[in-house]
Amino acid sequence: MNAVAKIAVVTGAGSGIGRSVALALAEAGWSVVLAGRRAESLEETASLAGGDVLCVPTDVTSPADVTTLFATAHERHGRVGLLFNNAGTSGPRVPFEDISYEDWRAVVDVNLTGAFLCAQAAFRMMKNQSPQGGRIINNGSISSHVPRPHSAPYTSTKHAMTGLTKSLSLDGRAYSIACGQIDIGNAATEMTQRMRAGILQANGEVVVEPVMDVGHVAKTVRHMAELPLEANVQFATVMATGMPYIGRG
Repeated sequence: MNAVAKIAVVTGAGSGIGRSVALALAEAGWSVVLAGRRAESLEETASLAGGDVLCVPTDVTSPADVTTLFATAHERHGRVGLLFNNAGTSGPRVPFEDISYEDWRAVVDVNLTGAFLCAQAAFRMMKNQSPQGGRIINNGSISSHVPRPHSAPYTSTKHAMTGLTKSLSLDGRAYSIACGQIDIGNAATEMTQRMRAGILQANGEVVVEPVMDVGHVAKTVRHMAELPLEANVQFATVMATGMPYIGRG
């Protein structure tokens, strides 16, 4: 990818994986558009990144906000070379029979509908820009393969993300739009604090799980992002080596 194409939109960029990826891309010379709900968190990411960084407060569940995000990116840079489709939420961990409609809907709206809206906006821009094409990297999860107890909304959306990734890969072929997915397990972020205190296992035990530095995720996303569009990492799994995934349950 040449310098003209190194324009990235990162959702959920105010913390955790999104912030780490945004910093890694900025360090590698990308111009980065930071999207997230909290303006102050985006500004903190921007202050850490330096370089050409633009903050656009965005609720990914809002079609109007997503339209504004990509219109702003286009106005600033004229094109988008990469979308890291990262914004997500886990929802409360309660027994399946106690999941409320409101909690189900909240997780689906962010993790699936939000990912769809951002991917669609990026796809349209990548199809219509010249030169045509770009890359979308979806943040999946270990849960796109196997569930944890009491995680039906989150697990369902992450399985659906895999379907979205495959559909984007197929539909994007004609327009030089590549799409891949990174499935992450136990990266050390705010979201995984419970791993260190102990988390419910399939056999009913509560076990402290190992975590890994989130920087390893950022390096993997950067590698995926900087491939030429003729090559694609379709699926990558990056996880703490000792976490219970292989043989989970």
